[in-house]
Amino acid sequence: MLAHQIMTKEVITTGPTMSILDAANLMLRSQVSCLPVVDECGVLVGIVSQSDFLRRSEIGTQRRRPFWLQILIGPPGLAADFVHEHGRRVQDVMTRDPVTVLEDTNLEDLVRLMERHNIHRLPVVHDKAIVGIVTRSNVLQAVASMARDVPRPTVEDDQIRDRIIDSISAMSWKPDRLQVTVRNGIVHLHGLVFDESSRRASVVAAENTAGVKEVHDLMYSVDATWNDSHRM
Repeated sequence: MLAHQIMTKEVITTGPTMSILDAANLMLRSQVSCLPVVDECGVLVGIVSQSDFLRRSEIGTQRRRPFWLQILIGPPGLAADFVHEHGRRVQDVMTRDPVTVLEDTNLEDLVRLMERHNIHRLPVVHDKAIVGIVTRSNVLQAVASMARDVPRPTVEDDQIRDRIIDSISAMSWKPDRLQVTVRNGIVHLHGLVFDESSRRASVVAAENTAGVKEVHDLMYSVDATWNDSHRM
Protein backbone atom coordinates (compact mmCIF):
# COMPACT_ATOMS: atom_id res chain seq x y z
CA MET A 1 0.00 0.00 0.00
CA LEU A 2 1.41 3.38 -1.05
CA ALA A 3 1.02 6.95 0.22
CA HIS A 4 -1.23 8.07 -2.63
CA GLN A 5 -3.63 5.22 -1.85
CA ILE A 6 -4.36 6.33 1.71
CA MET A 7 -3.55 10.06 1.80
CA THR A 8 -6.07 12.84 2.21
CA LYS A 9 -6.00 14.67 -1.12
CA GLU A 10 -7.96 17.81 -0.28
CA VAL A 11 -5.45 19.61 1.91
CA ILE A 12 -6.19 22.99 3.49
CA THR A 13 -3.06 25.13 3.39
CA THR A 14 -1.93 28.54 4.55
CA GLY A 15 0.72 31.05 3.58
CA PRO A 16 3.72 32.04 5.70
CA THR A 17 2.48 35.61 6.14
CA MET A 18 -1.01 34.71 7.40
CA SER A 19 -1.58 35.99 10.92
CA ILE A 20 -1.50 33.61 13.87
CA LEU A 21 -5.11 34.53 14.70
CA ASP A 22 -6.35 33.78 11.18
CA ALA A 23 -4.46 30.49 11.06
CA ALA A 24 -5.90 29.39 14.41
CA ASN A 25 -9.42 30.25 13.27
CA LEU A 26 -8.89 28.44 9.96
CA MET A 27 -7.84 25.29 11.81
CA LEU A 28 -10.90 25.50 14.06
CA ARG A 29 -13.33 26.10 11.18
CA SER A 30 -11.82 23.33 9.09
CA GLN A 31 -11.52 20.94 12.05
CA VAL A 32 -7.90 20.11 11.23
CA SER A 33 -4.94 19.80 13.57
CA CYS A 34 -2.34 21.23 11.20
CA LEU A 35 -1.88 23.42 8.15
CA PRO A 36 0.84 22.87 5.55
CA VAL A 37 2.45 26.20 4.70
CA VAL A 38 3.08 26.96 1.02
CA ASP A 39 4.72 29.93 -0.67
CA GLU A 40 3.30 31.94 -3.58
CA CYS A 41 4.49 29.25 -6.02
CA GLY A 42 2.73 26.47 -4.15
CA VAL A 43 5.98 25.02 -2.78
CA LEU A 44 5.78 23.51 0.70
CA VAL A 45 7.92 25.57 3.08
CA GLY A 46 6.68 24.47 6.48
CA ILE A 47 3.87 23.11 8.60
CA VAL A 48 2.02 24.63 11.55
CA SER A 49 0.16 22.43 14.03
CA GLN A 50 -1.87 22.80 17.21
CA SER A 51 1.25 22.31 19.33
CA ASP A 52 2.74 25.48 17.84
CA PHE A 53 0.03 27.52 19.59
CA LEU A 54 0.60 26.09 23.07
CA ARG A 55 3.39 28.45 24.12
CA ARG A 56 1.98 31.92 23.42
CA SER A 57 2.32 35.20 25.26
CA GLU A 58 -1.35 36.10 24.60
CA ILE A 59 -2.52 33.33 26.94
CA GLY A 60 0.40 33.52 29.37
CA THR A 61 1.88 30.12 28.54
CA GLN A 62 5.28 31.25 27.32
CA ARG A 63 8.24 29.31 28.71
CA ARG A 64 9.70 30.47 32.02
CA ARG A 65 13.11 28.88 32.16
CA PRO A 66 15.34 28.98 35.24
CA PHE A 67 18.43 31.16 34.96
CA TRP A 68 20.86 28.23 34.70
CA LEU A 69 18.89 26.80 31.76
CA GLN A 70 18.84 30.18 30.02
CA ILE A 71 22.65 30.17 30.21
CA LEU A 72 22.78 26.70 28.66
CA ILE A 73 20.37 27.60 25.86
CA GLY A 74 22.16 30.83 25.08
CA PRO A 75 20.96 33.99 23.31
CA PRO A 76 20.13 32.30 19.94
CA GLY A 77 17.86 29.75 21.60
CA LEU A 78 16.19 32.36 23.80
CA ALA A 79 15.66 34.61 20.78
CA ALA A 80 14.02 31.72 18.90
CA ASP A 81 11.72 31.12 21.89
CA PHE A 82 10.76 34.80 21.93
CA VAL A 83 9.85 34.78 18.24
CA HIS A 84 7.81 31.60 18.63
CA GLU A 85 5.90 32.98 21.62
CA HIS A 86 5.39 36.55 20.40
CA GLY A 87 5.48 36.33 16.59
CA ARG A 88 2.38 37.46 14.72
CA ARG A 89 2.79 35.45 11.51
CA VAL A 90 2.64 31.76 10.65
CA GLN A 91 6.26 31.88 9.53
CA ASP A 92 7.24 32.77 13.12
CA VAL A 93 5.87 29.55 14.62
CA MET A 94 5.84 26.99 11.81
CA THR A 95 8.18 24.01 11.56
CA ARG A 96 10.43 24.68 8.61
CA ASP A 97 11.52 21.97 6.16
CA PRO A 98 9.09 19.35 7.48
CA VAL A 99 9.62 15.66 6.84
CA THR A 100 7.83 14.77 3.59
CA VAL A 101 7.16 11.68 1.50
CA LEU A 102 6.48 10.93 -2.14
CA GLU A 103 3.30 9.51 -3.62
CA ASP A 104 4.89 6.07 -4.02
CA THR A 105 6.29 5.83 -0.47
CA ASN A 106 5.14 2.51 0.97
CA LEU A 107 3.18 2.08 4.18
CA GLU A 108 6.06 0.55 6.11
CA ASP A 109 8.29 3.56 5.39
CA LEU A 110 5.48 5.96 6.31
CA VAL A 111 5.07 4.35 9.72
CA ARG A 112 8.82 4.21 10.27
CA LEU A 113 9.17 7.94 9.58
CA MET A 114 6.31 8.79 11.94
CA GLU A 115 7.91 6.74 14.71
CA ARG A 116 11.45 7.97 14.09
CA HIS A 117 10.51 11.66 14.10
CA ASN A 118 7.63 11.34 16.59
CA ILE A 119 5.20 13.07 14.24
CA HIS A 120 1.53 12.50 13.50
CA ARG A 121 1.39 13.52 9.86
CA LEU A 122 3.46 13.48 6.67
CA PRO A 123 2.89 15.87 3.76
CA VAL A 124 2.97 14.12 0.37
CA VAL A 125 4.77 16.12 -2.29
CA HIS A 126 5.27 16.01 -6.04
CA ASP A 127 7.93 18.33 -7.48
CA LYS A 128 8.00 20.13 -4.09
CA ALA A 129 4.26 20.91 -4.31
CA ILE A 130 1.95 19.33 -1.76
CA VAL A 131 -0.53 16.86 -3.24
CA GLY A 132 -1.83 15.25 -0.07
CA ILE A 133 -1.17 14.44 3.55
CA VAL A 134 -0.94 11.14 5.43
CA THR A 135 -1.95 11.17 9.09
CA ARG A 136 -1.95 8.47 11.72
CA SER A 137 -5.71 8.34 11.24
CA ASN A 138 -5.15 7.47 7.57
CA VAL A 139 -2.86 4.63 8.63
CA LEU A 140 -5.44 3.40 11.13
CA GLN A 141 -8.12 3.45 8.44
CA ALA A 142 -5.82 1.47 6.13
CA VAL A 143 -5.24 -1.14 8.83
CA ALA A 144 -8.98 -1.45 9.45
CA SER A 145 -9.65 -1.77 5.72
CA MET A 146 -6.96 -4.40 5.23
CA ALA A 147 -8.17 -6.34 8.26
CA ARG A 148 -11.58 -6.69 6.63
CA ASP A 149 -10.06 -7.92 3.38
CA VAL A 150 -7.56 -10.41 4.80
CA PRO A 151 -9.10 -13.88 5.20
CA ARG A 152 -8.84 -15.69 8.50
CA PRO A 153 -6.19 -18.41 8.60
CA THR A 154 -7.47 -21.88 7.86
CA VAL A 155 -6.58 -25.02 9.78
CA GLU A 156 -4.11 -25.83 7.02
CA ASP A 157 -2.56 -22.36 7.36
CA ASP A 158 -2.06 -22.95 11.07
CA GLN A 159 -0.41 -26.28 10.36
CA ILE A 160 1.90 -24.69 7.78
CA ARG A 161 2.84 -21.98 10.26
CA ASP A 162 3.64 -24.54 12.97
CA ARG A 163 5.80 -26.55 10.58
CA ILE A 164 7.76 -23.47 9.48
CA ILE A 165 8.37 -22.32 13.05
CA ASP A 166 9.45 -25.81 14.14
CA SER A 167 11.88 -26.22 11.22
CA ILE A 168 13.48 -22.78 11.58
CA SER A 169 13.56 -22.64 15.39
CA ALA A 170 15.70 -25.77 15.51
CA MET A 171 18.49 -24.10 13.52
CA SER A 172 21.47 -22.23 14.95
CA TRP A 173 20.95 -19.45 12.39
CA LYS A 174 17.31 -18.90 13.31
CA PRO A 175 16.11 -15.27 13.22
CA ASP A 176 15.63 -13.50 16.52
CA ARG A 177 11.98 -12.74 17.45
CA LEU A 178 10.73 -14.87 14.57
CA GLN A 179 7.09 -14.33 13.63
CA VAL A 180 5.30 -16.24 10.89
CA THR A 181 1.89 -15.48 9.45
CA VAL A 182 0.16 -17.63 6.85
CA ARG A 183 -2.96 -16.82 4.81
CA ASN A 184 -4.09 -19.19 2.06
CA GLY A 185 -0.63 -20.69 1.90
CA ILE A 186 1.08 -17.28 1.53
CA VAL A 187 3.78 -16.85 4.17
CA HIS A 188 5.11 -13.63 5.71
CA LEU A 189 8.34 -13.91 7.70
CA HIS A 190 9.17 -11.31 10.35
CA GLY A 191 12.20 -11.17 12.62
CA LEU A 192 15.78 -10.05 13.02
CA VAL A 193 18.53 -11.82 11.05
CA PHE A 194 22.25 -11.50 11.66
CA ASP A 195 23.48 -11.94 8.09
CA GLU A 196 22.12 -12.41 4.59
CA SER A 197 22.81 -16.15 4.57
CA SER A 198 20.52 -16.56 7.60
CA ARG A 199 17.85 -14.53 5.81
CA ARG A 200 18.08 -16.71 2.71
CA ALA A 201 18.10 -19.91 4.75
CA SER A 202 14.90 -18.83 6.53
CA VAL A 203 13.17 -18.13 3.22
CA VAL A 204 14.32 -21.46 1.76
CA ALA A 205 13.11 -23.33 4.85
CA ALA A 206 9.68 -21.73 4.45
CA GLU A 207 9.59 -22.40 0.70
CA ASN A 208 10.33 -26.08 1.32
CA THR A 209 7.46 -26.48 3.75
CA ALA A 210 4.54 -28.48 2.37
CA GLY A 211 1.55 -26.35 1.42
CA VAL A 212 3.47 -23.09 0.98
CA LYS A 213 2.54 -21.18 -2.19
CA GLU A 214 4.58 -18.02 -1.73
CA VAL A 215 7.00 -16.48 0.79
CA HIS A 216 7.35 -12.77 1.59
CA ASP A 217 10.55 -11.75 3.37
CA LEU A 218 9.83 -8.93 5.85
CA MET A 219 12.83 -9.59 8.09
CA TYR A 220 15.30 -6.93 9.24
CA SER A 221 19.06 -7.30 9.36
CA VAL A 222 21.20 -6.31 12.33
CA ASP A 223 22.98 -3.61 10.33
CA ALA A 224 19.70 -1.99 9.21
CA THR A 225 18.31 -2.00 12.75
CA TRP A 226 21.54 -0.52 14.16
CA ASN A 227 21.59 2.26 11.58
CA ASP A 228 17.92 3.09 12.16
CA SER A 229 18.45 3.41 15.91
CA HIS A 230 21.33 5.82 15.40
CA ARG A 231 19.34 8.01 13.01
CA MET A 232 16.49 8.50 15.46
